[in-house]
Amino acid sequence: MIKGSIVALITPFHEDGSVNFEKLGELLEWHIANSTDGILVLGTTGESTTMTHEEDDAVVKFTMKTVNHRVPVIAGSGSNDTKTMLEKSRKYADLGVDALLVITPYYNKANEEGMIRHFTTVADNVSAPLILYNVPGRTGCSLSVSAVERLSKHPNIIGIKEASGNISYAVSVSRFVNENFAMYSGNDDMVIPILSLGGSGVISVFANTNPKECHDMVANWMEGKQKEALDIQQKYLDYIHALFCEVNPIPVKEALNAMGCGVGGYRLPLYEMAEANKQKLYAEMKKVGLL
Repeated sequence: MIKGSIVALITPFHEDGSVNFEKLGELLEWHIANSTDGILVLGTTGESTTMTHEEDDAVVKFTMKTVNHRVPVIAGSGSNDTKTMLEKSRKYADLGVDALLVITPYYNKANEEGMIRHFTTVADNVSAPLILYNVPGRTGCSLSVSAVERLSKHPNIIGIKEASGNISYAVSVSRFVNENFAMYSGNDDMVIPILSLGGSGVISVFANTNPKECHDMVANWMEGKQKEALDIQQKYLDYIHALFCEVNPIPVKEALNAMGCGVGGYRLPLYEMAEANKQKLYAEMKKVGLL
């Protein structure tokens, strides 16, 4: 079971839009040096929706070679097409990833039985364990509580990234958490509430700029130092909100570039931040010592 701060890593690009593997290597080393507990590549923050399958494969291969088992690696292999999700999942499992993050089928959606079969079809046929990804604000659909209950009993489904922002839903799902099924916060402003429900950590955007602080927040909670954990959550709360003043990963890439990390821009339809939002982000970065 993976625990702690798992960074939902950005994908750095060159000026021409190609993947900057040299910078990706620098980021991976920086995260490992700063106590990040796990690496997620090809998530929402990694802009995998605008990358080709060949680019996705290259990022996973490069990450596995660079990390070399020093921390767990999770690869986003989700799709709204179950067959595509299975193919990608098999490929990344063969590359040795520690887990796969698999999203609900967006746009076409599904009825409940179709939703369950979407995940179990993959879980039945890959060697790497699955983490479900519930983010209805992105996909237009949500895993029902009853579907999570059924899926949590599958031996190759080990957790859920809960990013609905609905604490009532999270409480309901927390009833299925045990040593074989974990819940991870998918919202950086709700890490402590999710941990209080038995969560195992966070899959974090915030960790891109603050890997040590995000690690410490979760580690403190796990060690029983709840006040220290809450203090970190509250200290960075306004900055975390600023990281989502425009659609992710635009603000976090802007923050990294402002810090001198040189991670490049975005692929359309993502575009540069509005100036007012940029200044709002910079102001919060200054308050927490990032600028």
